[in-house]
Amino acid sequence: MRLITGLSIALAHGLGKMPPSEKFIEGVAKIGFPYPDAFAWAAVISELVGGFCIALGLGTRVWGFLLSFTMGTALFKHLGAGDGNWEKAAIYLASFAALMFIGGGKYAADRRFV
Repeated sequence: MRLITGLSIALAHGLGKMPPSEKFIEGVAKIGFPYPDAFAWAAVISELVGGFCIALGLGTRVWGFLLSFTMGTALFKHLGAGDGNWEKAAIYLASFAALMFIGGGKYAADRRFV
């Protein structure tokens, strides 16, 4: 679960948003976040770097928390827009929340360093 979920968010979502487009930054501003440029970058970095870290099992609980927040925001945005794209955000949110609670598992890189 950790490998597929981490690589999916990093490659399919984080990499494609690097660097954040004006449209993405405008979307962040419409949600109501202050400093939309900074929050857009935070979302992209959490998806890209956090996704790879989760895939490797580095800081799984911390990145799970950060990505749960990112996906919760995405879920809120898509539900409010009524665009029907909320399912992916909901599935990612559930996956990252689970990883936040259960950790990286037996084969996580964290086990090598802790």
